[in-house]
Amino acid sequence: MRILTVFGTRPEVIKLAPVIRATKRRGLEVILCATGQHREMLDQTMEVFSLRPDFDLNVMQTNQSPLDVASRIFMELSPVLERTRPDWLVVQGDTTTVFAASWVSYHFHVPIAHVEAGLRTQDRFQPFPEEMNRRLTSVLADMHFAPTFLAERNLVAEGVDPARVFVTGNPVVDAVEALLDAPVDWSDSRLEDLEGRVVLVTAHRRESFGPPLEQICGAIVDLLSAHSDLTAVLPVHLNPAVRDVVKRLLGGVPRMILTEPLSYPAFVHLMRRAELILSDSGGVQEEAPSVRTPVLVLREITERPEAVESGWAKLVGSSRRRIVETASAWLAQNKKQRLAHCANPFGDGRSGERIAELLTVPAEQRFGDMETSTQKLPICGVDIDGSN
Repeated sequence: MRILTVFGTRPEVIKLAPVIRATKRRGLEVILCATGQHREMLDQTMEVFSLRPDFDLNVMQTNQSPLDVASRIFMELSPVLERTRPDWLVVQGDTTTVFAASWVSYHFHVPIAHVEAGLRTQDRFQPFPEEMNRRLTSVLADMHFAPTFLAERNLVAEGVDPARVFVTGNPVVDAVEALLDAPVDWSDSRLEDLEGRVVLVTAHRRESFGPPLEQICGAIVDLLSAHSDLTAVLPVHLNPAVRDVVKRLLGGVPRMILTEPLSYPAFVHLMRRAELILSDSGGVQEEAPSVRTPVLVLREITERPEAVESGWAKLVGSSRRRIVETASAWLAQNKKQRLAHCANPFGDGRSGERIAELLTVPAEQRFGDMETSTQKLPICGVDIDGSN
């Protein structure tokens, strides 16, 4: 069996690495194709997980739009499919790479396996364009690897055949757990021996550009002013729409550390070191329970309500006042210590193996009488329908 795995961004590599390793261990031929949707951070993360692409489309251009990326992938990926003729395309998540690769694969009649399927906000423009990318990919996909039971129900409610949906957990848990005990090479010496309590901040989504990002920066200034034992760390995204605002509003603020983007191992260890995380990232909402650190989500809506329902996260939006009030309350409550024994709603660190197993099952068994759904492949922790 020949499997073509296509990825274009750092989160895709992180979540696909456990799947790729497990699939190779089962003796399948795995062909790796990088689109280069994000260049520098993609290359850095492939190196972390010792992945070398067999094909690199190198589509990234300055000031690119999602449509620019999609159009180049449509053109550049077709010869790869023509040459490799895979039995499966495996994609992960909700990037423009995921949808574009799935669309090309559909035209070549190559079946599509979608990792992290079924996430929904039910608002087609939030987040943009990710919500529509994942909805369209679900229409195209032949096999859906849902991280939670809620994601499974989303897919079934949209008309996806339940026999083609498998709850596997999220392989990001596998990736994080593999790195927690690994040594870290800190690129910024200021992060090696941080003292006191640490708040880690990330902000990079399109919805945060402009006034919302300014509100977030103002909230960080207020938090540092109100808590003399607090240090804030913000790895600054490469996008000028983020970088210019952050450096203007936070550069020179006492106990504010602005760093270049960190390697993924360093970021994982910094998440674990932090007392609290403030982030507009989707992936951080999944990673936070794995490192046992609570997160305040700097968005009005999330496609990962499991993080909120399980207690690990809270939606606070970008209101300066609300961020400061909630963060101060959680710090006063020692929220991290209070959550120490709570379950991880996103899996148990064996998702990659489950997905690899399902990819190797013959189709007549996979979609027939074989019990490979949620009953056979349970995940640990919370069922995420409101019950434990």
